[in-house]
Amino acid sequence: MTGNSTKTIDVNPAIAAWNGPLGLPEFAKIADRDLEAAFDAALPAHLADIEAIANNSEAPTFENTIVALELAGELLDRASGIFWNLSGANTNDTLQALERKLSPEFSRHYSAIMMNRALFGRIDALYRDRDGLGLDAEASRVLELTWKSFVRSGAQLDDADQTRLAAINERLATLGTAFSQNVLADESGYALVLETKEDLAGLPDSLVASMGAAAAERGHAGKHAVTLSRSIIEPFLTFSTRRDLRETAFQAWIARGEHAGEHDNRPIVTEMVKLRAEKAALLGYDSFAHFKLDNTMAKTPETVRSLLETVWEKACGRAAEETAELAGLISAEGHNHDVAPWDWRHYSEKARAARYDFNEAEIKPYLQLEKMIDAAFHTAENLFGITFRKHDDVKAYHPDVRIFEVLGADGKRIAVFLGDYFARPSKRSGAWMSSFQDQHKLTADGEGQTPIVVNVSNFAKAPAGEPVLITMDDARTLFHEFGHALHGMLSDVTYPSISGTSVSRDFVELPSQLYEHWLTVPEVLQRFAVHHETGEAIPEALLDKMRAAEKFNKGFANVEFTSSALVDMAFHTLDPKQAENVDPLAFQADVLAGLDMPAAIVMRHATLHFSHVFAGDGYSAGYYSYMWSGVLDADAFLAFKEAGNAFDPAIAGKLHRYIYSSGGSLDPEDAYIAFRGKLPSPDALLEKEGLS
Repeated sequence: MTGNSTKTIDVNPAIAAWNGPLGLPEFAKIADRDLEAAFDAALPAHLADIEAIANNSEAPTFENTIVALELAGELLDRASGIFWNLSGANTNDTLQALERKLSPEFSRHYSAIMMNRALFGRIDALYRDRDGLGLDAEASRVLELTWKSFVRSGAQLDDADQTRLAAINERLATLGTAFSQNVLADESGYALVLETKEDLAGLPDSLVASMGAAAAERGHAGKHAVTLSRSIIEPFLTFSTRRDLRETAFQAWIARGEHAGEHDNRPIVTEMVKLRAEKAALLGYDSFAHFKLDNTMAKTPETVRSLLETVWEKACGRAAEETAELAGLISAEGHNHDVAPWDWRHYSEKARAARYDFNEAEIKPYLQLEKMIDAAFHTAENLFGITFRKHDDVKAYHPDVRIFEVLGADGKRIAVFLGDYFARPSKRSGAWMSSFQDQHKLTADGEGQTPIVVNVSNFAKAPAGEPVLITMDDARTLFHEFGHALHGMLSDVTYPSISGTSVSRDFVELPSQLYEHWLTVPEVLQRFAVHHETGEAIPEALLDKMRAAEKFNKGFANVEFTSSALVDMAFHTLDPKQAENVDPLAFQADVLAGLDMPAAIVMRHATLHFSHVFAGDGYSAGYYSYMWSGVLDADAFLAFKEAGNAFDPAIAGKLHRYIYSSGGSLDPEDAYIAFRGKLPSPDALLEKEGLS
């Protein structure tokens, strides 16, 4: 393979070859400073591979051009797999400095490849002759996607426009890294330290314990800290009876990235919006949203807006009803203030308890993190016939990380899974799935490359010896990210570029959001939701109350999400003139005013910490994807409901084949129709959300 030409002089061999147990890197042998040397060797070696392909004297063939391109840059793949995972989950000053250095370098590197005229000439020749090449369906799909990727990256632009596009891409990469690091600095640098017993009023014991552990970790032993990790701040806002402290913590939470000084994301967003609009215009699109959506299921901003506005109208109506109910509770307590954003979670929990005789504190003792991890594994075993074998003797990049070997029905290893579940200051907030290496079948030995997948979360640790108790929302997040992980681990394709989650942005959330449904399947909850003290299964009466309350507060949830998606689309449908000098906060305020945003609710992700959209462009003009996939997942789970069995073998087999293992080898619409027989309408989503 072409990667064998890579020079590894002065490169730590533990980066160049992964000889650890289960095919993992030997993390203990890799120092942070080693990664810079690896990239110094890997980037030029990759370019040498590319030049060899581009300048091949033989006529272009699928093998000597497309397959060679798929295999180029082996050392770069390995170094990147290690570095980008560490920079998100276990960063430090050294890694952050390297990230700032690499972001523009990577942009220049890939611009040079995607704008290589000789290379594109070979790809273009194959694409024009694609019907005569005798390719199978998967190879044809790879050729088509490769050609489109080069065109969308400027391969057909003239020299001047290519130079400008490369400069824009480089600057955007630098800005995205700065945005992400600014948000992390605000998150890791904040803690509201609580000094007295009165400061803990209303908080459940499990949250008090987690806040004590968070305070100790930050050098405040014996005290308690509210951090900006969702696993602490959301339950604090829910249960604290101290309105003054709720307001203080909430204001810090929504102000991430908004502070004047070195971590101010305002000028970054202004410049990114302008550059993205210019980039789209260079490539012949009306706006950046038109550019990003061109190769998705939605296709156009108009289609996206139609879905979002349908939900928005219904969500606002429901939120108005919810606001009135909360205002009544506030008044009944003898207060005369309006419903403020820092009141919503607190009083909605009281409203839920009053209406359904159910509250989050009642169910939390049954939701142990360890049992919920087991539940996610159990579900995969029953759906897909795979098993998980834990390896306590294998070490990862941090002592908290757990390692599992994933075995297929025949007992052979099909993947390696890493679970990194606990919050720490070196980890960015949120939860995500990533991979150290992706599945493909182009290895010289014919055995294929085993995917190495990681789930990263930010659950608050409990004191030593006590169980980690999580909320129902936390449990859904765990299942969601494990759905992404399965998408990577069950991948069964030939080519790396279409492996696992390499699908359109508004399809990638289907496997994850669909997987959430199995959390509330009765046999899963009854088996794994057991009381942490007594071991008793969650009572059926409590489950009935939980199910009755499932559609509670959906106005709030859909308003905070949909407002974020609409603001994202508004930024990215600006043309270059409109995007010239945008004030992010003023623009956000104008969009929300135009929507008549309810005063008691804020965006789920305000612009200046909207990492989905501005820490890179993964979900830029794409945050709607969660809702788009929501339409798909609501309809997809109906297939199991209609069969009367959440683990129906025939339907699970189709789900495995067409959704979880096919990667990008199929067009998303074709994949969904192959599974379900038809495309869905938004009706199933509206019904699921209680908005129909």
